[in-house]
Amino acid sequence: IDVLIGPGLIRQYSLCNHPEENHRYLIGVLLDPTSRGGSQAMHEQIVVGQTLSISEPRNLFPLEHSAARTLLFAGGIGITPILCMAERLAQSGADFELHYAARSAERAAFQARIRESSFASRVHFHFDDAEPAQPLDMATLLREPCPSTHLYVCGPTGFMEFVLHSAREQGWGEDALHREYFSASPDVHAGGASFEIQLASSGDIYVIPEDQTIIDVLYEAGIDIPVSCEQGICGTCVTRVLEGEPDHRDSFLTDSEKARNNQFTPCCSRAKSARLVLDI
Repeated sequence: IDVLIGPGLIRQYSLCNHPEENHRYLIGVLLDPTSRGGSQAMHEQIVVGQTLSISEPRNLFPLEHSAARTLLFAGGIGITPILCMAERLAQSGADFELHYAARSAERAAFQARIRESSFASRVHFHFDDAEPAQPLDMATLLREPCPSTHLYVCGPTGFMEFVLHSAREQGWGEDALHREYFSASPDVHAGGASFEIQLASSGDIYVIPEDQTIIDVLYEAGIDIPVSCEQGICGTCVTRVLEGEPDHRDSFLTDSEKARNNQFTPCCSRAKSARLVLDI
């Protein structure tokens, strides 16, 4: 859901309710020392009893219920969507296991809920400071992939890339790899040269300067594109590209989708060509 925390401050949080709960929305918010305002405001400014405006829920990280087996990987606060998946899989009697990595037991959220669950024996904790060490042996966990097994990962970008890279090295296909990012790629905030976009419907051309995004320029021109995270994470703003070569800076599209160069995320991506023609 999108949560309006304050004027102009919207953040996205995963619901982590038990699947059978329908009387409330439950989210988990980590206090991030490098917060750009969202987590800090949630911890320090929001008080009990305060009313917040939120969006309707949307699911950009769905389970493949036909999978014969499911592997779940969570890093830190990335447990929030993964925990709900585990509860749903347990409820349906599916074959799965969950690997939860964190710096320490103290930094791992929802431990009591997990240890008291019906699927506690399927959960493996991996803490950096544990004695003895509890490393993630990805080569063993991911070897000999079965086409009907699916993998889901959520957590810090480095952790996610480690899991996904390990899976690809073991021969996993992209269709079996599912991810949800909580933070943007460093490329999102990198600069870039100015370029032009052209709207296919009207032929209008707009210049995108170095210090503005496509979304910014179109908004100023009165053209509204659905947008949410503005960091290339959620996929809300994905737009078809009819001509030109995008400079992909998002974490939403897969490598194969990016290679086709027929869609991109205008909230953060730019252009390698002088002009992009967009299906707008």
